[in-house]
Amino acid sequence: MRPMCRCFKLVQHGQPMVDTQEPLREPAAGEVVVRILAAGVCHSDVMLYDGFVDTGTGRKIDLSRGVAAPRVLGHEIAGEVTELGAGATGVKVGDKVVVYPWIGCGKCAYCTSDRENLCSAPRNLGLQLDGGFSQYVFVPDAKYCIPAGKLPLEQAAPYACSGLTAYAALKKLAPMRPDQTVLILGAGGVGLSGVRFAKHVLGISPIVADIDQAKWPLAVEAGASQTLDPNDADAAKALAKATGGGVDAVVDFVGTGESFAYGFNALRKGGKMVSVGLIGGSTPVVPAVVVFKAVTIQGSMVGTCGELRELLEIAQTGVLPPLPVKTLPLDSVNEVIGRLHAGNFPGRAVLTP
Repeated sequence: MRPMCRCFKLVQHGQPMVDTQEPLREPAAGEVVVRILAAGVCHSDVMLYDGFVDTGTGRKIDLSRGVAAPRVLGHEIAGEVTELGAGATGVKVGDKVVVYPWIGCGKCAYCTSDRENLCSAPRNLGLQLDGGFSQYVFVPDAKYCIPAGKLPLEQAAPYACSGLTAYAALKKLAPMRPDQTVLILGAGGVGLSGVRFAKHVLGISPIVADIDQAKWPLAVEAGASQTLDPNDADAAKALAKATGGGVDAVVDFVGTGESFAYGFNALRKGGKMVSVGLIGGSTPVVPAVVVFKAVTIQGSMVGTCGELRELLEIAQTGVLPPLPVKTLPLDSVNEVIGRLHAGNFPGRAVLTP
């Protein structure tokens, strides 16, 4: 007799996820069954829960077609391998793993060059396939199960999205010189990961801007050289003066029109800005200013499976500061989504089914 699996299903966008008990099916050929021991809750889960991204122009980007209900959300997953489908190789029962969730079709040019995160026919866990707000998850192939080593699983799980997203964004700025300056916008879960990784990836302790001063101590603890309020005009002037006309690089982990504009204006000539956040909004960009400042603007969407392997190998050396996480039971998932929606959850929430 198959065991029962408890999960929380999104049945209708914007409504509380439904506590559900179902028999665990048999794994299909090539699949790996992972018993989930830690599942991070990401801000993108909030948008998927809502079913849209607000562009700030009176238009909303519909996400409901890509995340058709009923669906188990959650894409930051770590746990223990419990079953292997026929032909599954590369892992064994009992292995502790972090699951790469950004799975593509496996056939297109992106997928065959380790860029599945850009696939136009995705099979992402927690979006097109059931994800981590559950006791078990079915992983389509063992290659997406990456050894967690000796990392605590509540620390390891967020590497699959917040950690990977920050790491991939920072890599787009490398290499940099130690005398250059990096500004990180946002000290939420992903932003704090960026602060934690900046010294290792770029050799620079970043400046962090966040309107919520309650997050500043966490940013400093993670490695920020200084913190500032982007709404403080005096702080903006002081930053421009201290950096001799602007920072060399910006990573926007917020993604509002205001944060994008602040980061763009903070850039010095020849600087580079990586846009990551998805909170929503818009701002005008004057093409002539882009030309005269000779700046580069680049988007960054999570990261590759290879980059997650790199990141976990780095993490296992112990050089990265720990992420401030708060563990909560699986049945608190709706409460956590509500708190993230309100913007009052510092650090990273990790569910322990």
